[in-house]
Amino acid sequence: MVHELPLWFEWASLSALAVLLLVDLFVVGRRPHVPSMRESALWVGFYVALALVFGAIVGAVGGAAPAGEFYAGWLTEYSLSVDNLFVFVIIMARFAVPREQQQRVLMVGIIVALVLRGAFILAGAAIISQFVWVFYLFGAFLVYTAVKLVAGGDEPEEYHENRAVRALRRVLPIGTRYDGGRLRTVEDGRTVFTPLVVVFLAIGSTDLLFAFDSIPAIFGLTQDPFIVFTTNVFALMGLRQLYFLLGGLLERLVYLPIGLAVILGFIGIKLILEALHENTLPFVNGGEHLEAVPTVPIWLSLVVIVGALLVTTVASLLRTRALRGAEAREAADGPVAGTAHGADAAPAGAASVEDAPVGTRAVEDAPVDAPADGAPSPRDAR
Repeated sequence: MVHELPLWFEWASLSALAVLLLVDLFVVGRRPHVPSMRESALWVGFYVALALVFGAIVGAVGGAAPAGEFYAGWLTEYSLSVDNLFVFVIIMARFAVPREQQQRVLMVGIIVALVLRGAFILAGAAIISQFVWVFYLFGAFLVYTAVKLVAGGDEPEEYHENRAVRALRRVLPIGTRYDGGRLRTVEDGRTVFTPLVVVFLAIGSTDLLFAFDSIPAIFGLTQDPFIVFTTNVFALMGLRQLYFLLGGLLERLVYLPIGLAVILGFIGIKLILEALHENTLPFVNGGEHLEAVPTVPIWLSLVVIVGALLVTTVASLLRTRALRGAEAREAADGPVAGTAHGADAAPAGAASVEDAPVGTRAVEDAPVDAPADGAPSPRDAR
């Protein structure tokens, strides 16, 4: 439902978020660098705390219902944003983006994503207000996405250049070398655009593709455009710092796709139940509402979302810990079984490189002639 939050509160909130984003952009533009773990952790903690405080303010202004919808939506969007990071890592490696420029790339990508998602949200809200039956489509798509995540999560996915990047290459002369944070440089006596332009487009268009399941998911939890947009803003704002904080930890979240599948499948079923409850299709129950069909309360949505994330995170960490322990034991036993003195053996505990993370969502991005070779191949995508 759409909540009657005071107009002054909505405008004040959006203005404050816009100022925060502009300050963040200014800081990144003035001082591009590789943030330390401590700096990243502080910023992630700040944005998480800010989201929690904002949800409490929404509760104080509008009541428990909009606050619960905000928290459920924010958790869902945040977990989907973590899944985005798998693909962002691959794009950065594929294009060999210098570490000190990765903050800028992520920040520009986030701003582009916010603008495009804002348009998606406005269009979605207008469609839903006129056609309740669209929930059938949203619900079916989310259930399909959940099944695809579980069924196809371990198969490799080809990494292709998307149409937007191909069109950009046809229109603009793109060079092969980075020149700090510049978008244009001189190569072989001619002015060309640096690969940074292509990376900006790849990140922005990739996140736009992700919106095709994240926007229906959030509309399955709330139909209030203000709450939908603010949950997306808070989920994306901390994404840049989370990218540097998690780093190699991403590969340890092996069961995250299963957790996301549970969440998306649950929201998909919730949408279908709501569509049946508010049915207007003439060939279903003669166009009458199905009052007997239950609707899912927001507290149950919160329980399912939090539970799925907790279980899959703990299970992932336990699984990777067990695998690394087994690898360490095999490495320690190697010299005894394979050599007399173990002089040429690899040292105990030398970790083998693990496969790229599974469960990333489908994208078309990096060009085949990108600057870097040997980038990791993504796993099957949504």
